[in-house]
Amino acid sequence: MSNQKKRNFQIEAFKHRVVVDPKYAEKTWSILEHAIHEIYNHNASGLSFEELYRNAYNMVLHKFGEKLYSGLVATMTAHLKEISKSIEAAQGDLFLEELNRKWNDHNKALQMIRDILMYMDRTYIPNTHKTPVHELGLNLWRDNVIHSSKIQSRLLSMLLELVHRERTGEVIDRGLMRNIIKMLMDLGSSVYQEDFEKPFLEVSAEFYMGESQKFIECCDCGDYLKKAELRLNEEIERVTHYLDVKSEVKITNVVEKEMIANHMMRLVHMENSGLVNMLLDDKYEDLGRMYNLFRRVPNGLSTIRDVMTSHLREIGKQLVTDAEKLRDPVEFVQRLLDEKDKYDSIISQAFSNDKTFQNALNSSFEYFINLNNRSPEFISLYVDDKLRKGLKGVSEEDVEIILDKVMMLFRYLQEKDVFEKYYKQHLAKRLLSGKTVSDDAERSLIVKLKTECGYQFTSKLEGMFTDMKTSQDTMQGFYASHPELTDGPTLVVQVLTTGSWPTQPSITCNLPAEMSALCEKFRSYYLGTHTGRRLSWQTNMGTADIKATFGKGQKHELNVSTYQMCVLMLFNNADRLSYKEVEQATGIPASDLKRCLQSMACVKGKNVLRKEPMSKDIGEDDAFFVNDKFTSKFYKVKIGTVVAQKESEPEKQETRQRVEEDRKPQIEAAIVRIMKSRRVLDHNNIIAEVTKQLQSRFLANPTEIKKRIESLIERDFLERDNNDRKLYRYLA
Repeated sequence: MSNQKKRNFQIEAFKHRVVVDPKYAEKTWSILEHAIHEIYNHNASGLSFEELYRNAYNMVLHKFGEKLYSGLVATMTAHLKEISKSIEAAQGDLFLEELNRKWNDHNKALQMIRDILMYMDRTYIPNTHKTPVHELGLNLWRDNVIHSSKIQSRLLSMLLELVHRERTGEVIDRGLMRNIIKMLMDLGSSVYQEDFEKPFLEVSAEFYMGESQKFIECCDCGDYLKKAELRLNEEIERVTHYLDVKSEVKITNVVEKEMIANHMMRLVHMENSGLVNMLLDDKYEDLGRMYNLFRRVPNGLSTIRDVMTSHLREIGKQLVTDAEKLRDPVEFVQRLLDEKDKYDSIISQAFSNDKTFQNALNSSFEYFINLNNRSPEFISLYVDDKLRKGLKGVSEEDVEIILDKVMMLFRYLQEKDVFEKYYKQHLAKRLLSGKTVSDDAERSLIVKLKTECGYQFTSKLEGMFTDMKTSQDTMQGFYASHPELTDGPTLVVQVLTTGSWPTQPSITCNLPAEMSALCEKFRSYYLGTHTGRRLSWQTNMGTADIKATFGKGQKHELNVSTYQMCVLMLFNNADRLSYKEVEQATGIPASDLKRCLQSMACVKGKNVLRKEPMSKDIGEDDAFFVNDKFTSKFYKVKIGTVVAQKESEPEKQETRQRVEEDRKPQIEAAIVRIMKSRRVLDHNNIIAEVTKQLQSRFLANPTEIKKRIESLIERDFLERDNNDRKLYRYLA
């Protein structure tokens, strides 16, 4: 078996000789050609599509695909040339309708032809890399109809004419437009772009250039923007009705460039109606429209922002440097707040709460508030006014809103420590005179300051509240241990911790004997219960309530300062006193005494004294009497001291000096902190770092920083580098 030879079997295909009629291809093609003619002539109902499909199938099977394909091209081309002539012959507006009708016919015919030639489409065409039947039909339509010399330019001019008519207010057949544009898009994006879109955009640019020139000459800014917005919306609507969706960006860019970008500067600076006028007149709608249109073009928003910023800085500068407006600090700060409210609502309602506009607003306020070095004092006076009387009957929510607004202005201040100085003085006066509207509001503001600037900023302010509470407990203890004092004058003492309260020069005045004895008893009691403490009386900060009987037995209770009490008590033992006698008896400093006498003798309705000669000011030769004719409809009469609300120039200098002194240790501490961590640093970097570290409290002066560095070198905290004099080393 193993010896047998192996045989190889080969199976061959069965060779069936098919005898093809030599004229088969011609006959079959003529049947198919006739069918194509019938389809184009709308006589397809009598055709057998199954038979036609089989004929086409057999032609491809018998390798006559090329004949079938080239015959199709020739037949369709001939038909399309005829169609082209009938379209060219159409007159006027019928031209587009004829084109649309023939295009629909061609599409239907193409569908039937594709069905008949489906086998060729699936086999012959992919193998020979020819164009599929449907695409071929579109290409032949494009070349023979759309690009025919007599149709191409006529079609474009008619389409552009219709768009122009619609822009000028006429009603056009949008359905027909949509069909024609859809045809161009079906023929390929390049046909739509080259044959329609590019010329359409060029003509649109010309149209809007002319229209914008016409509008800008005759309209104010607000009306011009309305027209621009309307045109933009019309173009967007036009795209949705009959243009390619990709055209929207291109046509809106044309409108934006011609109507907005090319006229930006002229629009914002337009006389009597530009951006500044809109801001002044709170034209939210116009401002919102300007914002929404300008944001569409490059540098549009920065143009609005720059004009707004320069306008804001200009009016802010006038506000803080106008001597007339600086007379009333409360009014001055209220104006600032009103201005801020105005622009806040413009930004939120018209500028979509744009952060960049908020930042521009903040930087403008910071710029002009700090142009006036009295801003910290004025803001503190505003708070003082609100917390004394301005917040009476105001709800808690509204109090919070007012305090938040104050904090917003406070954030703009570069010299926050100056504000702290004044705030401390004003708070002290409010607490000591019991004139604060609400402890909750006082504490709420301190919490806000603490959040903003840290614990150190407010620790002394909190200490002042603690002293007030402790003093109440001390007084209860004092009267409990001296029950015999209930009949005579009542003494209320506030014991203030020296470091927490604003320092006042301790000036003693000669108190009336009965008060002096009472004060001495309190001193003994206090020093007996606390060891290692010293008390010094601040008579210039106290108040008193005294009962007085005038000429016709009229009785009043007078609320006066301690100094005024000392003066009035002298008249229990004398009818007439000269200025010199009063000064000698009380020991009150001359400036305070003059103010005190002026408030009791020269203020109408509060004149419990009268003086000779009568004049507005107090002279050293004046004589004083009790005013027997004094009347008031109130039983309780408060006699304030004539006092300048703002600081006088010398007081201002003194406060400034104290602030400068307080800054020195802070600058030194910052330098040491920085040098401790960096070890070696050059001069410019130290200046930059110190300024950055201290900016939450004040803006450090480079000259002062340099002096502090010199001082630290003298005290061996730092040393200069031997080779580079601008380099400093930290000495541990």
